[in-house]
Amino acid sequence: MKKNMSTSSKWSMLFVLVIGSFMSALDSSIVNIAIPKIMSVFGASLDDVKWVLTAYTLTLGAIVPVTGYLSDVAGTKKMFIFAIATFTIGSFLCGISWSNGTMIFFRIIQAIGGGMIMPISMTMMMQRIPKNERGTAIGIWGIAALSAPAIGPTLGGYIIEKLDWRIIFYINVPIGILGTLLAIILLENDETNVASKFDYIGLITSTLAIVSLLYVLGEGTNLNFEDIKNPILIILSLFCFILFIINELSIENPLMELRVLNNFTFTISQIIQSILMFAFMGGMYVMPLFLENIRGYSAMETGEILFIPAIAQAFVMPISGKLFDKIGAKIPCVIGLCLLILSSYKLAFINIDTSKFYIQLVMIIRGIGLGLSFMPITTAGLNAVSYKLAGQGSSINNTIKQIAGSLGVTIMTNMIQSKCDLNYARLSEQVTSFNTTTSSIISQLQALYMQNGYSQSDSNNVVTYTITQLIYRQSYIEGIEYALAGAAVAAVIALILVFLITDKKKYKAEPALQE
Repeated sequence: MKKNMSTSSKWSMLFVLVIGSFMSALDSSIVNIAIPKIMSVFGASLDDVKWVLTAYTLTLGAIVPVTGYLSDVAGTKKMFIFAIATFTIGSFLCGISWSNGTMIFFRIIQAIGGGMIMPISMTMMMQRIPKNERGTAIGIWGIAALSAPAIGPTLGGYIIEKLDWRIIFYINVPIGILGTLLAIILLENDETNVASKFDYIGLITSTLAIVSLLYVLGEGTNLNFEDIKNPILIILSLFCFILFIINELSIENPLMELRVLNNFTFTISQIIQSILMFAFMGGMYVMPLFLENIRGYSAMETGEILFIPAIAQAFVMPISGKLFDKIGAKIPCVIGLCLLILSSYKLAFINIDTSKFYIQLVMIIRGIGLGLSFMPITTAGLNAVSYKLAGQGSSINNTIKQIAGSLGVTIMTNMIQSKCDLNYARLSEQVTSFNTTTSSIISQLQALYMQNGYSQSDSNNVVTYTITQLIYRQSYIEGIEYALAGAAVAAVIALILVFLITDKKKYKAEPALQE
């Protein structure tokens, strides 16, 4: 480790890492807002344009596992410069794309750089910042990693509504150029390892396993196991995962050093982090569905509501990092998870009449809870990994987080849809001529529409449509409440597991993984 690294060098390095990570994380959510506009401009169908998002996600899944090896061989400085420059070039090319096909190809280029930025950033912090300052550093870096995706919809909505949609890509270019120049100037060269025999089997099996899994998970509400390709891809993914694990544990220089999972603190932190990713999706994915589909807010208005909670989360992260450096992970995590459980429980009871102020207040509490818990857990796990394996630990951490995030969205989507379908069937059964309350409401609505000039036939059709929409909306609200309750349960499980994390004093005495 570079023990003589000056204070100014450490924090200037962190500044560069924050720039690159913010740019990469922002892109994960800001592009979603532009999908309808891209469909309109390129005349593409929804099935075609969704590959703008899918190609990016699949490329991220393929590139993250190999990042640790490339960083060890080429050096983290060179790889970070390559990553941020590639992302910037890809962003510019996306901005000038002239068809849906070229947009998809340029998004792949963008993802090659974007997928490397996060794991390399974490590796550099692990290798160059002392353990007693690492919590603060990762807390500051976490502002970019977790808050940027929440800010994306607000910024994207404003750009789409007020400016040119291509700016969502062009906005990365000046920031990327600045980040590349600062990386060349401010980052110090690091030690590199002698290039060992490259693990081609590991690369092929990990790519097939992760890409196949992410593709199926990316289907979301359209996931249908009656479509033969989905079961085939799941079986292929499982088969390749098994081959990958066997290969990685049986060769001398694996693509991903899975033996790092022998470290209990690292492994338990990955489990907790995966559960937190599921809970995180409750606010990131489910709440926008409620605000837009149920409350009728525009994407811009939804972004404005969620912006302040994102700022609260960003504000708390450096504080949680500082607390970690002083007292370890348990206390900030327990406080944060208790706030997360409370806020998720409260959100599970929101309805069409819940005030915007109340929703925003609960979401702020939720953001504070996530800010207090997420980074200490991540730091505790990575601190348990030796310096030599920092790159491998970072790659495993980011790979697991990538899969957990996609899995979280799919689980949330299926929870909402299954509960919605169940409630719709239950409520529909009550709309019969034998139900006096229903018959009375139908008669009153028919009379109201006929007084406004509708014929009896038209009033019957309008009343049927109105009741159907009311039943579906209520069913959808209950589905969202069910998913948010699931997020609260996930936070409870994470809270229990936190007590298995070794406290700070014991942790310092815990032997690192053999180098």
